Amino acid sequence: MLREHLVSAAMHALGVPTTRSLGVVATGRAVQREQPLPGAVLARVASSHLRVGTLQYAVALDHQQPGAGLVRRVVEHAATRHHPHVLDADVPALALLEEVTRVQAELVASWMSVGFVHGVMNTDNVTLSGETIDYGPCAFLDGFDQAAVFSSIDTGGRYAFGQQPAITQWNLARMAETLLPLVVEQAGLDQEGAVERCVAVLETFPTLYGEAYAARLAAKLGLPTGLDPEVRTALVGDLLTLMQAARVDHTGFFRDLARELRGTGGEQGTPARDLVLDLPAYDDWATRWRALGPDPDAMDAVNPAYVPRNHLLQAALDAADAGDLAPFERMLEVVTRPFVERPEWATYALPDPAGGPFVTYCGT
Repeated sequence: MLREHLVSAAMHALGVPTTRSLGVVATGRAVQREQPLPGAVLARVASSHLRVGTLQYAVALDHQQPGAGLVRRVVEHAATRHHPHVLDADVPALALLEEVTRVQAELVASWMSVGFVHGVMNTDNVTLSGETIDYGPCAFLDGFDQAAVFSSIDTGGRYAFGQQPAITQWNLARMAETLLPLVVEQAGLDQEGAVERCVAVLETFPTLYGEAYAARLAAKLGLPTGLDPEVRTALVGDLLTLMQAARVDHTGFFRDLARELRGTGGEQGTPARDLVLDLPAYDDWATRWRALGPDPDAMDAVNPAYVPRNHLLQAALDAADAGDLAPFERMLEVVTRPFVERPEWATYALPDPAGGPFVTYCGT
């Protein structure tokens, strides 16, 4: 519960759409997990708690109670609450799918840009509003790795860092399945025609996500708006290849790039260059990047100095379990002010010095 409270606060400070924690209340009773732990209840607040799983549940209830029309009611309520313009569309159910596809593409692009790994992306954790929900086994990257997995239950890498866009599209396909009867009715189509219309919406996801992620990476690199998309895509793609090969610290690397521009990052003024493995490839990339006039101040405005470092958060949670909330409260203060560096917070900007795998558990 404390993990959810802190990480949701950090995500809000990072500008990522998220549900929030109103508060955590200890129950005074132990809960048996891997070991007995102090129990607590979290009050989560959100634009709504409607999810793709809500629609699946409504389908199941409609099958049990023919004529109840729960799916239709959920669609109408979700549209009214989150995407009211879809009610005026020719096919409101299809328009809702389009909007949820769009906001989820934007959301996951935000996750990827800050190195966030959700850890348990089932349909019950895909909100119709486009907010992050459920911070059970989540974590943040230290070393950049598309295959990074932290959740103890994700043994196959289904929810790995780099898999998050694809699994989101899969979840949206499950949403489309719940809407097919409404699309048939509202569009006057047969089943095959409704499937084709839904598939056409789902196939927009990679483009929507790719554009959103590229735009965020361009901002992280301090690039001007209006850049040729091909130039931007090539620059971003080449950088990600360099980052993956060297497993650079995802959060620190972008701050290091800004220091490199200013010439304030070590004796050579090139801290980022010192972190990569393929120096000729990096030098070629950096020459192209610098030629576009990147702005280091703009970079620092969007690249956090602090995210909830896994090892520090775990240490704070362990201390809280033992009755000492001071480390947790200090970390909460740091991660909710992520963009302004302070000397006294230097340790919060560093990855785990021990390295090695980090494992999270879904303890809710």
